[in-house]
Amino acid sequence: MLVFHPSRRRQRGVIAILCGATLLGMLALLGLALDLAQLYNRKAELQILADATALAAARELNGTESGIANAVTAAATAASRLPYRYNLSTVSWSNDALRFAATPATPDDGWADVAAAQGAPARMMYAKIDTRRLASDPGLVDAVFMHLGGRGRGASYTAARAVAGRAATLVTPLAICAQSTAAAASRANVSGNASFNELVEFGFRRGVAYDLMNLNPHGLTPENFLIDPLASPGMSGNAADFATAVVGPFVCAGQLAMPTVIGGTLTVQRGFPLAALYQHLNARFDDYSANACMPETAPPDSNIKPYPTTPAWMTPAPAAQTAASWTSGGTRLWTRADPLPGDASNTASQYGLLWAGARAVPYSAYVAQPVEPAAGYSVFATSAWSSLYTPGPPAASGYPNNKSTATPYNQASGSNFQAPAPARQPGVANRRMLNVALLACPVPAGATASATVLGVGRFFMAVPATASSLSAEFAGIAPPSSLSGVPELQP
Repeated sequence: MLVFHPSRRRQRGVIAILCGATLLGMLALLGLALDLAQLYNRKAELQILADATALAAARELNGTESGIANAVTAAATAASRLPYRYNLSTVSWSNDALRFAATPATPDDGWADVAAAQGAPARMMYAKIDTRRLASDPGLVDAVFMHLGGRGRGASYTAARAVAGRAATLVTPLAICAQSTAAAASRANVSGNASFNELVEFGFRRGVAYDLMNLNPHGLTPENFLIDPLASPGMSGNAADFATAVVGPFVCAGQLAMPTVIGGTLTVQRGFPLAALYQHLNARFDDYSANACMPETAPPDSNIKPYPTTPAWMTPAPAAQTAASWTSGGTRLWTRADPLPGDASNTASQYGLLWAGARAVPYSAYVAQPVEPAAGYSVFATSAWSSLYTPGPPAASGYPNNKSTATPYNQASGSNFQAPAPARQPGVANRRMLNVALLACPVPAGATASATVLGVGRFFMAVPATASSLSAEFAGIAPPSSLSGVPELQP
């Protein structure tokens, strides 16, 4: 006969209580896990939202007031396409969530709101999103178990922020003096006939080739500069940054490690060391013989055909690759393409190679705006050469296409085209177009100085550079939006 001791009956009751308490604890832990999972998911949703909207805004920043406005629109549009709370809720956008700054390292209280950024857009190259400032407050998460130990059912909170901007600008570490401070001027080529008035930008004529190493609007000694590729506008440079090993890769790639060259002074070194860097420039012609660049980071152009002084479209052939050097009144170093029309000392051969990569533009086509029309300006026909380049202009017979904006360079076949080596095809179009900073000169004295950029000129390399000469044809002013590298999320 079995007999239960009274203490064992009491123990059996305790076990039941313990099992119940354990079950409640397990349920609480499960609920807490669900709350934490919900909070984690909301945090992930908000981070995706912040990243996407910051990148969308950063893509539009180009140093102009319209760029700020476009950034606001792009951010709001991106936010509207990213619902949260498991795709059940839509974000209520607020411009207060968006801020702008010149550098990603700006302290929180230094970021400008939309109104302040539109008042000083030139330096605004980075965008920041803070989801705490969105109107719908999407960071609130309805939690149950997380608050049982306190005041019961309530809300937990999470948020996300993101900063995006361009870490690079597509400008070669080469700077020269602007030949004029005027962003645009009219050159009257034929007295009394405005139809031949030509657009001149910062003193340069489109379609005319210049030796960039042999110019100076304020003296007879050539002035050219090497840009510190690591010091953003307004920042002090470092002497070590000018070493060939440092600047060489930037010359190969044709870019600087900064979001813009506008908005502050750049640190420059007087005298671009062409003898040390010309082979880096020539990678654009599929020339890697000196191992100065790598095709992976510095690909060749899609058309590597050189255009020397015997082009098929000019008769007679020019005497030199670039417009002949000319000193104006013994005070400045110009070219024979610069004097006013009617200078009897000019000859046809002194204009250098013409229209290899760009064509002259009538001044009437110019519209003062931050960005050149996407289709480009209307251009002169080659029949205008007799009026544009006088006296004794060369003939333009054999030019590839006289009825459009076509140039010898942008032909895809024929005698003016040459593809890179098969292993490096198809190449990258317009790699031979150098974006060169045009400085306000004279630049202060000294081997290293601070210089202000007035604009960025596009210069087409008709032939490879040499140790002493960089022949390039002026192709217009680069729109700020065309200089921007790919926007990236910042740490």
